[in-house]
Amino acid sequence: MTKDIFDCMRESHSTRIFKQEEIAEPTLTRILEAGCWAPSAGNLQPWYFYVVKNQQVKSKITEACFDQHQITEAPISIVIMADPSRSNDQYGERGAQLYCLQDTAAAAENMILAADALGIGSCWVGAFDERRVQQAVEAPPRLRAVAIICLGYSNEQNARSKERYRVADVAKIIH
Repeated sequence: MTKDIFDCMRESHSTRIFKQEEIAEPTLTRILEAGCWAPSAGNLQPWYFYVVKNQQVKSKITEACFDQHQITEAPISIVIMADPSRSNDQYGERGAQLYCLQDTAAAAENMILAADALGIGSCWVGAFDERRVQQAVEAPPRLRAVAIICLGYSNEQNARSKERYRVADVAKIIH
């Protein structure tokens, strides 16, 4: 049983304290599939997902992320990489500089929503030294680290509700 997508968007929050309980492989596969279902410019799908369970590698990533310890605390951390060359081949510099990043961000969001729907907590980490993260997962130099998603069952006592702007404050409808 999964939650409604709108409930996931409204209720999800960054989880930074995790239970040391493994995520079943079929559940992890569903989360990764959600990333693969993200839209991408020209359907190029310029993403790679490095699923990290190894504590030593997670420790290296934590250091590269300015000691954000939720990375080592989470049973799984996924490093989401973009391949700018794949987007560049079809869309030139704009593809390499923008589209591949948008595409991988969409994949990350799909994974977060899927995780929440399946009862898995997540945290999007965006502050990191790109080169050090790339080296930690032994990714080829052509790939760029875009996001790291920590996954696991939440062990937080008080989930904070999100304050959001009203639609009227952020949207302009042009007739």
